[in-house]
Amino acid sequence: MTHWKVYEYAQCSTCKNALSYLDRKKLKYSKVPIVEQPPTEAELKKMLVYLGGNLKKLFNTSGIQYRELGMSEKLKTISEAEAIRLLSKNGKLVKRPFLLGELTGTVGFNEAEWDQLLM
Repeated sequence: MTHWKVYEYAQCSTCKNALSYLDRKKLKYSKVPIVEQPPTEAELKKMLVYLGGNLKKLFNTSGIQYRELGMSEKLKTISEAEAIRLLSKNGKLVKRPFLLGELTGTVGFNEAEWDQLLM
């Protein structure tokens, strides 16, 4: 049985829904506060593979910091390594919840997608 690692933000309603979902399904998981302890570069690289290499999917594109830092433009020019480094140092830029297992993972919460992924 997979033990999941969930990077979450306590004030995020989507994260609360995702944790409630995991509780209902009686799945084992560890909560990690994403702002205080962002995913590591290795975890971000692993997730990038699970997301089919789509770097933009790692970013919280609706977040204030994403807009303030002009990330939609920066993403067109920065390298993957630079983007990963930036995300590993700024949890508010990371799409949440960030669900990571041993063999798979995803970002954001969509119950139908999670049903397929976790069952």
